[in-house]
Amino acid sequence: MASISHTSSFFSLQLPSQTPSKTYNPRTFNRRVSASVSETPPLFASTQPETTKLPVKKIPGGYGLPVIGPLTDRLDYFYNQGREEYFKSRIQKYQSTIFRTNMPPGPFIASNPNVVVLLDGKSFPVLFDVSKVEKKNLFTGTFMPSTELTGGYRILSYLDPSEPMHEKLKNLLFFQLRSSASKVIPEFNSSYTDLFEKLENEIESTGKSSFTEANDQAAFNFLARALHGVNPADTKLGSDGPKLVSKWVLFNLHPLLVLGLPKLVEELLIHSFSLPPALVKKDYNRLYEFFYESSGFLLEEAEKNGISKDEACHNFVFATCFNSFGGMKFLFPNMMKSIGRAGAKIHTKLATEIRSVIRSNGGKITMGSMEQMPLMKSVVYECLRIDPPVASQYGRAKRDLMIESHDAAFQVKEGEMIFGYQPFATRDPKIFDRPDEFVPDRFVGEGEDLLKHVLWSNGPENESPTVANKQCAGKDFVVLAARLLVVELFLRYDSFEIDVAKVPIGVSVTVTSLKRASF
Repeated sequence: MASISHTSSFFSLQLPSQTPSKTYNPRTFNRRVSASVSETPPLFASTQPETTKLPVKKIPGGYGLPVIGPLTDRLDYFYNQGREEYFKSRIQKYQSTIFRTNMPPGPFIASNPNVVVLLDGKSFPVLFDVSKVEKKNLFTGTFMPSTELTGGYRILSYLDPSEPMHEKLKNLLFFQLRSSASKVIPEFNSSYTDLFEKLENEIESTGKSSFTEANDQAAFNFLARALHGVNPADTKLGSDGPKLVSKWVLFNLHPLLVLGLPKLVEELLIHSFSLPPALVKKDYNRLYEFFYESSGFLLEEAEKNGISKDEACHNFVFATCFNSFGGMKFLFPNMMKSIGRAGAKIHTKLATEIRSVIRSNGGKITMGSMEQMPLMKSVVYECLRIDPPVASQYGRAKRDLMIESHDAAFQVKEGEMIFGYQPFATRDPKIFDRPDEFVPDRFVGEGEDLLKHVLWSNGPENESPTVANKQCAGKDFVVLAARLLVVELFLRYDSFEIDVAKVPIGVSVTVTSLKRASF
């Protein structure tokens, strides 16, 4: 097995000076705060033309009768058609990738489910342009979960870049990522060595092992060790982290999920009314206490820069558990699905490339050595393209906009909600050849030019997160973790086989065979 080394150059973000520290506020689950909005518009490169040479058309579609229209669309989205067919059928009906419809949850959780939908790679990037769209309270779409689920705070994900706390909180996450740079590679190796050993032992005894279940524990352990410097097993939290996070995330996202319950039960229980936050308060407080006790120097840094320790900790819980753990919970099983289905020939190519580079670099896994693995890098980007961890993006038009698809232009009025379903944008047949196929070497060589159309991070892959945009602060961290999964996998194994099943969030992957490295 290769040895591990690291470099801090990966996290080269600069942290500007901040305001003096403020008095520490006592920790409380239900604390309420408000944030003001700056009058200064943020700087961001425009992605849509103010004028157009394309024919200007009226946006097709509609919203139906109040209550009835949104409920009908919700039933189609969740049950009668399913999400993908819901969009495909309307593209066919309106002969347009831009149209009007309702997005769940609708009554009685969301006051206004009306959206303008963008389903192609040309129109979608307007959702990243914060000079044209506002992102305030739109992280989960047409509804926002109660702030009682996040200690009474509007977390960074729900803030628009124009709000003063956005810059402070995003800079705090950048500081955390820089501070953890030396731990990422060794802690990933440690956590996922445990995972692979568990898979091997269970396959030997039962003939199969759930990657999805093992990944939940490995991902949580890795994030806690790398980002907060603490092994959960050595604390009161023990191995309970993943199940506590999953329950808490359910209370945040239940209006958007199908759990497999009888339709009427789901409609009444999780789609029509919000579950009481009090039911998950005890579980959330266990997570909060773990991160508060594990984040001493990070919380001190927050106070120095005008963020209370309480607010900072709630943001660390959200960033680590909802954003990072949630992303790895979705992304890694989908990666195993796509790579597993690619077959032994691709597995051999990956193993050959990865092992050759590691040997030529003294047996060490480094970020520099991984840059010398074009096929591995392409495979990771292709996984992010075909199954983006965050499928939906929302923005509210700041002014009247002219938005172009490939074929026409459409006027969106100020104040209208715009929604994009990312898998349609990243599988756009007018941008990608064989868009619905997993093509491992798609981004090798000249294919790297297509990275600007890989959009999983709330921005193009060839751009970087800043305090002035809403691109994921941990974008490069996620890519690094995904690369490490592939490298660690093929340093150990020549090939593997899987079974795949659908679950409410992502896929369930069961490993049925692991062929140990033979060369």
